[in-house]
Amino acid sequence: MTSNETGATYAAAGVDIEGGDRAVELMKQWVKKTNRPEVLGGLGGFAGLFDASAFKRYERPLLASATDGVGTKVAIAQAMDKHDTIGHDLVGMVVDDLVVCGAEPLFMTDYICVGKVVPERVAAIVKGIAEGCTLAGCSLIGGETAEHPGLLGPDEYDVAGAGTGVVEADALLGADRVRAGDVVIAMAASGLHSNGYSLVRHVLLNQAGWKLDRQVEEFGRTLGEELLEPTRIYTLDCLALTRATEIHAFSHVTGGGLAANLARVIPDHLHARLDRGTWSPLPVFQTVAKVGQMQTLEIEKTLNMGVGMVAVVPPESVDVVMSVLEDRGVEAWLLGDVVERDAEHDGGAALYNAYEAF
Repeated sequence: MTSNETGATYAAAGVDIEGGDRAVELMKQWVKKTNRPEVLGGLGGFAGLFDASAFKRYERPLLASATDGVGTKVAIAQAMDKHDTIGHDLVGMVVDDLVVCGAEPLFMTDYICVGKVVPERVAAIVKGIAEGCTLAGCSLIGGETAEHPGLLGPDEYDVAGAGTGVVEADALLGADRVRAGDVVIAMAASGLHSNGYSLVRHVLLNQAGWKLDRQVEEFGRTLGEELLEPTRIYTLDCLALTRATEIHAFSHVTGGGLAANLARVIPDHLHARLDRGTWSPLPVFQTVAKVGQMQTLEIEKTLNMGVGMVAVVPPESVDVVMSVLEDRGVEAWLLGDVVERDAEHDGGAALYNAYEAF
């Protein structure tokens, strides 16, 4: 090979190492804001470190782990070129799965896969993750940004994350605690959260041909702004409830809808009755149903319908739960109850009656 000839390079293959390094530098300020006292070291190591000696105060600490992504909501962020909220969604999907069993989220790691590293874009994604972690009281202790030219387009990316939490064994929440006579309390969602976007995009963007910059009177903003509304993070609210009174179970309402997710924490011999008449779904749900000419049962199988988290509590805890949530600015209402399974009530959970407006 002569001196003026060059061989193949990583850059020529489409991977920008220098851009990745710059992205790390830009994100450091946001990651640092999430640090708990137990976090050791900083970004740049091969693994994030968390001081587990804090577990000594537990009699029998159980570690809880969860992982998730945000689905095709990333397509909305990419189309709008707005990337600082999608990370917030990612955190919500992970930490609110952890808190369902009563676990306090401790730390998260993320994975960002991009077609081309644009340092400012990656930093904006991480900013959203860091802000979500702060809202959940956990640390972002590490992650990975991978550049996949040829697999993803230059403006395409996907995000995923994993979280770890801890709960005292005798404080573990779930189906084993649920009893007949328990009350089901709903906590309002901020919107679609991060589930069902394939359906929503199909109905509004593909079938109806709506544009993301379309001003929608019912939303009071553009369609794109409504679809990018960040997922509500309930972690600290749920932990506050466990400290204030007896809680039997939580259910994070994600893919599959309200009834299917609540059924995951209802014992086989019991049934949760949920009353549609106790609330009106947010305008975005009504719009998807109307434009898509969807049956109520069909849309309920996919979207949260305005309920993002559910608490199952004994009757004597209801007043405390409602008071704590009101003090914390969480809209909540009595959604239903738990009864014995019989010929009229199958196991799991089901919605009854009609919505106030839908």
